[in-house]
Parts: sequence; structure tokens; C-alpha cells
Amino acid sequence: MTGDFAFVDELVPGIRWDAKYATWDNFTGKPVDGYLANRIVGTRALCAALGRAEERAESLGFGLLLWDGYRPQRAVDCFLRWSRQPEDGRTKARHYPNIDRAEMFDRGYVAARSGHSRGSTVDLTLYHLATGELAAMGGGHDLMDAVSHHDAPGVPEAEAANRRLLRSLMDACGFDSYACEWWHYTLRDEPHPDTYFDFPIAGPGGPAEPPARVAAEAAGAAAPCAG
Repeated sequence: MTGDFAFVDELVPGIRWDAKYATWDNFTGKPVDGYLANRIVGTRALCAALGRAEERAESLGFGLLLWDGYRPQRAVDCFLRWSRQPEDGRTKARHYPNIDRAEMFDRGYVAARSGHSRGSTVDLTLYHLATGELAAMGGGHDLMDAVSHHDAPGVPEAEAANRRLLRSLMDACGFDSYACEWWHYTLRDEPHPDTYFDFPIAGPGGPAEPPARVAAEAAGAAAPCAG
């Protein structure tokens, strides 16, 4: 990890995170290549902007929970290999109920060259400071479906208002939204707009062990992201 990158929690005290791709709780159903620690990494410019966003959210009674930041290119390559594997149904209902694996790339939910790999893109949501509960957003992280689009029809007003609130505070702190994913934001003046990094995320906090049921399923399945 170069000097221009840092663990976000070290520069933004109090921020919460759950690095989904370091765990078994993601659309591939297992930890992803390059995520050796359950930490969020980003450029120092990203961290500074997230600090401002956290302060703004706090003034409104909310905190920020991060799901992903910098993503090694090897993780994106892992996604590509996984998309070519036969469907096993383990994560489909939750993450891509109405499309096939390969369509994730065609529809813009996953990219072969991800902005995350440039180090200044983040996946995040809001939570209520008073209770610690996540704000209702009308769908979870990496739900690859039209309901995840900004201004998607049919989203209840309370959830739609939370999406608008997140977009408003992120926009005010220098981030651009992504039309297909309410949780995805890129720093407007990112420091490495043309560079895709591939160093692994390593450090304290390794990948979480799978629940017993998931582990049993995994033991009998091919490892789609190995290599």
C-alpha cells in the first residue's frame, strides 16, 4: 500500500465498516481475492472527503457505514471468473434475482475495470446514531436490480428520502453518484483517475469465518475465485 493510501478508519475516527468482500456475505458467497483483511482502504483524498461527509451526517443524526472502498484489480478479475461459473443459486435470490450472472457486467452493476480500483470510490449507507440501526434504503448492498437505481419507481417514500439524503450529503462533500447503485459514490476530483491498482488489502482483521451451513456448502462446491 503506497503512502497515498490508508485504512479509512485510521483517518476518519468513529466511522463504521463491514468490508463485505473480505467475508462470506457477498454475491460470490465467499471472500474475494485481494481482501486479506476486513478493513476499508482508500486514498487520503477519499478519507478527507469521507470525514467531511461523516460530520455532515452526524449533524443530521446519522453515521456512515462503509461496505467497500479500494478494490484490487485481482478482485475484479475474480468477479469475472465467478460470472462464468455454472449457477448454483446460493446468492441469486438476494443479490441478482432477475438477471443471470453474466448480465451483471452488461447492465453496469459490475465492471471489468472498476472505479473502486482507482482508490477513491466507496460503497456506503447511513445508520441512525441513536439506535445504531441501518437506515432503510429499499434494498441492500449489491442488490443488482432496477430497484437499486436512484429514483427507482415503487420505492416507499421513507426509503427514497433516505437515498436522497445520502446523495445530498455526499454531493455536498465532493462525490458523484452512480445511477444504477444508490450506495456507490466516486470522489469528483479523484487523485488517480487513470490508474487501476492491484495491491492486496492486508493487515489486522482477517476474513470472517463462514457460518457452519455456508461452510458446509462451500466445502462441496468449486472455488470460483481461486487463483
